[in-house]
Amino acid sequence: MTVSLKLRAGVAAISVVAGLAFSASSALSADLVISNWDGYMAKDIAETFKAATGLEIEVVNHATNEEIMGKLMASGGKGYDVVFVSSPFAEILNGQGLAEPLDKAAIPNLANLYPEAAALAYDPGNAYSVPYTWGTTGLCYRSDLVKAPVDSWNALLTPDAALKGKTTMLATDRWLMAAGLLSLGYSVNEKDPAKIDAAKNKLIEAKKTLLAYDDTTFYSKLVSGEAQLVQAWDGWCNYGITENKDIKFVVPKEGSDLWVDTIVVMKSSEKKDAAMKFINFILDAKNHAWAASNILYNVPNKPAMESLDPALAKQYPTMGVPAADLVKYELLRDLGASMKDYSKAVSEIKAAN
Repeated sequence: MTVSLKLRAGVAAISVVAGLAFSASSALSADLVISNWDGYMAKDIAETFKAATGLEIEVVNHATNEEIMGKLMASGGKGYDVVFVSSPFAEILNGQGLAEPLDKAAIPNLANLYPEAAALAYDPGNAYSVPYTWGTTGLCYRSDLVKAPVDSWNALLTPDAALKGKTTMLATDRWLMAAGLLSLGYSVNEKDPAKIDAAKNKLIEAKKTLLAYDDTTFYSKLVSGEAQLVQAWDGWCNYGITENKDIKFVVPKEGSDLWVDTIVVMKSSEKKDAAMKFINFILDAKNHAWAASNILYNVPNKPAMESLDPALAKQYPTMGVPAADLVKYELLRDLGASMKDYSKAVSEIKAAN
């Protein structure tokens, strides 16, 4: 759905993240060291993987993309065999020569991916990354309380008087800026400084109407009624729907982003064969279906999605979006040097009165 606080994606973000550091002895005893967001794999993943392969894994958690990227850049990737990162960061790892090309002969379950998942522009053909989950960002709202139309980013950025002080936006640079850029008809990957500045100015005005910037508890605010309209990743809106059926999700008419969370093997890993076995294990339809049914995000695995209880998509409409429709949204890409412009713009937005 990505990320300064996108605990990419769909986990209990307010939980205390354990295992940010791990002992050298435990890492050395494991066949693989894997870094992922907390709650993004089944709790018994180590046991089930060992039962299937005889290999032991050590799972450590990172809270954000930025956190794990800082560690990988500082060490050249050493200390980790497999990492879960959002697609722009996978793109960076590959560009920096830190990502290992996938041994596709060792990953037959790649055949489970939708064709669209093998044609993503940042890594066509899945040369160095495997998509794990994917989704989009939109507006999540209380349909029983909001009377104005909710079909545009401007419903959030320039809300009716009744909604002022009852809206939240994501604090993460890419998603906060995306709302402003899309509302003006620009790309979520915009690099033109003038357009970035225009979006910044619009978001400064929007700040005056907000209850809060919130990446972690916005759906709880919807459930309680403290907020009535929020910017949300699709899966996290589903957490609100779990508690209140009047909560709805919509992608604004101006469009939205396609985010992808990926699995990357580090080039520095000395256990690449085991890493490929781990990816193949994750891509097994039963194992990958766990992510969809527990995190409530779509996974790009055709048999996994087809195995889900049809009632899931009835309760959570985002879970029924076809892959062909999902990929129509604009894929988030690495911005290169322009990321500094986004970070500067967001700092100015948050500092504004």
